[in-house]
Order: sequence, then C-alpha cells, then structure tokens
Amino acid sequence: MVAMLEPELCEKGATIETVLDTPEGKRILTCIQCGMCAGTCPYGEYMDYPPRRIINMLRRGFIEEVFKSDSMLRCVACYACMSKCPRGIRLSDVLLPIVKEQTLINQPEIPAELQKTLQNTLRYGNPMGESSRKRVNWATANGTKVPIMAEIKRPVDVLWFVECYTAYYQRGQDNSRAVAKLFNALGIDFAILGNEEKCAGDCGQLTWESGLFETLTDYNMEIFKKYKFNRIVTGDAHAFNAFRIRYPMYGFNYPVEHTTGLFARCLPQLKPKLTKKLNYTVTYHDACCLGRRAGLYDEPRDLLLAIPGIKLVEMTHNRVNSICCGGGGGGMWLDTFFKQKGMERLSERRVKEAIATGADVIAVSCPYEIYRFEDALKVIPHDKPIIVRDVVELLAEALGD
Repeated sequence: MVAMLEPELCEKGATIETVLDTPEGKRILTCIQCGMCAGTCPYGEYMDYPPRRIINMLRRGFIEEVFKSDSMLRCVACYACMSKCPRGIRLSDVLLPIVKEQTLINQPEIPAELQKTLQNTLRYGNPMGESSRKRVNWATANGTKVPIMAEIKRPVDVLWFVECYTAYYQRGQDNSRAVAKLFNALGIDFAILGNEEKCAGDCGQLTWESGLFETLTDYNMEIFKKYKFNRIVTGDAHAFNAFRIRYPMYGFNYPVEHTTGLFARCLPQLKPKLTKKLNYTVTYHDACCLGRRAGLYDEPRDLLLAIPGIKLVEMTHNRVNSICCGGGGGGMWLDTFFKQKGMERLSERRVKEAIATGADVIAVSCPYEIYRFEDALKVIPHDKPIIVRDVVELLAEALGD
C-alpha cells in the first residue's frame, strides 16, 4: 500500500512551520528520541545532525543551526531511517527533503558536481547535459523494435518511461534493449516518448531542489496528456518512486509499475521462454526505492530463480537491511565531496559484501547501481571475476536468440 502524502507537504515553498500544522508534521514531534534513525543511517557517524537530532533541535527552536550545517549533504535518501522508525515517522518523505532544501539555501558553496548536475537537469532535462535530440538514439541504432508515441499516433497499453541513464549511457542502453526484447517476447503493446521525455525528477525532490522537481513534473504531466495509454512502466527505480509518491499530488493518476514487478507478474508466460541456461552464481542487491520504499523484495528474486542454471546467494545485509549503493538523494554526484570528507563510498562497502558471497554476478534493479558498482569493482581487490548485471539483462540473455 502506498502511503500518500498530504498536498501541503508537496507544495512549493513548504516550510517546517507549515508542515508542523499537518497530521504528519504533528507525528514528527512524537519522536521518542530512540536513536534508531541515526543508528541505521549508513552515514550517520559523519552527520552533526542525524534525523533524531534534527527533531530535537526543532523542538528546542534551534532548527536554523541545522540549516547552516552541511550535515544533510551526507543523506543519500535510502529510506533506512524511515523503515526502522518505531513511530512510523516518514522522515525521508517529509522532514528531510525540507531540511535539505533549506540547507542548500544556507550553504556558502555547493559541491561543484552536484551544482552542475542540477543545472544540466534544468536546462537539458537530464543530469548529463546531453541534447534531448539524442535521447532516442539508442532505440534507432539497433534492430530491436521500439515504437515511439509521436510516430505511431495511436493508443498503447504501456507507456514505457525509459529515463536518463538508460537512454544516454551505453551500459544503461544495454538495460533498455533488454527491456524492449522482453516486452516484444511477451507481446506487450508499448511505446516510448522518445525525445519528448525528460527526467522524472525524483532526485531533484529528494536531493535539494523542489523547484526543479516541479518544473520537470509540470513538463512531463503535459506530455502525458498528449497521448492515450493505460499504464506507465519504468525500469528506473527513482522514476518509479517519483510516480508513486510525488506525482499524484500534481494530478497523476496512472497505474505505474517497475519492470521488475511487471515481469514477476508475467512470470507464468515468461518462464517457458527462458530456455537458455545461465550457469551463474548471483547475489541480488535490494535497491532502496524498490525495497524499503515499495516492498519489492521477492519479485526480483523470483525472476532470478526462474532462470535456468542460476544459483542465488544472499549478502550479509539484504532486504530491509540492505546497504544503499550511495547514489540516491544526490549521492550519485557527491562522490568527490564524500572523498574529501574521508567517507568510504557506500558502493565500495556493498561490493565487498558481494565479493564475500563468491558470486559471479551482482544483480541489480536500478540503473544507478550499474555505474556505482562497476566503478567500485575497479578499486576493490577481488580474486575471481565478478560482473554487474540488471535483472532484466539476465532475463533477456536467458531468452536466447
């Protein structure tokens, strides 16, 4: 069940004061100061103001001191604090985004990489600063059939929201080609927006910049109105998060699924088509937006176990206790800042656990994780080869030719 946010929690210019007047804001003040949030935060030891202390400062009237600190730069929006809170306070949905926005306003200097990313996303609709005219190139450069809404000019069942990393970067395009192959194998009536698509904006909301999120939301909502479709499917965990949690406050009322959930539902039709044996030992990394925020734990594992030859092994921290890859909440563009502060990258911490399982493959369900884990594997010593693959890539490989 999706926990819906109150409209005032998503309005532009929402402040601590306005939020505290809402039922969820009043719940924030019921915090029992147990410290569970600080203890479960992967970067809690590097924060002057972890969530527990933020609420304490709020109660005492010293919240302005929190805004002046760069403590929230270390929050990767992993939902760990929210999932463990005994009072059910939606820290990652409500309090922390507002604190982050005020932190941005009060910082004398924003890390250059993050600043450039936000500027690129506003100007080009993607964090890389790539031309919107190149967004669909991946779909026209191979033999896979990928219909585009503006070209086919008819209603479809599934509008596939591709997102940025899976449209522009080669490794992300591997994911997109795999999804298209699976859609076609299942006979799903789908199409993409192509060059009309822009970033869904989840990290704009959960990072610092609610205004950026609203700009992207307004644009995408207008594009959706141009076409007729029954549901939206995306392979990007962050876009899935935005459509489920934030977009309904802006009039979004389409059913939305992540590719992992969709293919798990279609497993009775898909499994007979998985005829190629893959002799891999696989360990699965639970993405924060899919796991802790959406509860999709069994679905990716069911898909992996349906592939002939796959042996599934678990890392020490899995499911609700999974360690974040470090890419959410702006962490994707703060690695330099973290290194300057002497902080271990969470992707490296996670890769060490994966290596310890003896797996051949780290399976993921979010495009951020491909880059973060492949980069971490370049610097973490390991005796045997280990690669990173999205679950849909493994499924597409098992389909054979």
